[in-house]
Amino acid sequence: MADSIHLAYVNTKSPQNREKKRFLVVEDEQDLAELVRMHLSELDADVTVSYRGDEALQLALSQVWHAIVLDLSLPGIDGLDICRELRSQGVVTPVLILTSRSTELDRVLGLELGADDYLTKPFSTLELKARIKALLRRAEHNAVIDDSPAQTVSVGGLHIDQAQRSVSVNGESVELTAREFELIWYFVSHPGRVFRRSELLDAVWGYGHDGYEHTVNSHINRLRGKIEDNPAEPKYLKTVWGVGYKFCGEPCIEVTS
Repeated sequence: MADSIHLAYVNTKSPQNREKKRFLVVEDEQDLAELVRMHLSELDADVTVSYRGDEALQLALSQVWHAIVLDLSLPGIDGLDICRELRSQGVVTPVLILTSRSTELDRVLGLELGADDYLTKPFSTLELKARIKALLRRAEHNAVIDDSPAQTVSVGGLHIDQAQRSVSVNGESVELTAREFELIWYFVSHPGRVFRRSELLDAVWGYGHDGYEHTVNSHINRLRGKIEDNPAEPKYLKTVWGVGYKFCGEPCIEVTS
């Protein structure tokens, strides 16, 4: 018999935050930084500019932002190191990388370190604003989900607590990155459904990631290494060859509320 997913609901409703948006732009080219600041201000937002990576990291960690536009090549601290540090400390603010590094490796590395989107210089300011608005919409959507009744999921030895963003396997705590947690939660929220890599990119990573489907593979492999007893023969995250992935495999999982 298949394991059952048991979902426990806890009311965590809170008033929706309607404060004015606050953006942090991290760019060492002052003319470009001013251009970005000017156009993002048109989104009815307060925009702060930082020209150094070390200063930007302190700002990002000490204040609340609705989005961060982050260059990679910075004095003080590299943009990838900033992104890595933010995610390691649990900061989930949407990050759009803005850079002249155009290789696929740089793009994939930025996404795997936790960036939400990637825009290569030179760029259209209209596209920049469209991508920022898309990131804000996704963040607002996630906030609505977070304000809905929180759930805990148990299947086999795997236990996931949405409110605490915690995961344990056979009673042992498992440390996941913010993106890994979002990915496993998306899977357990749709048990038995097969997802193509492109669908997972759109749902978990958001706008603008066509062509980077192998970043899904690497996240799946890391998740398996953390939650599976034998990652080579997974029982939770199954590969459906030629299609994609699904959670917990056959037979179909019984879902109870």
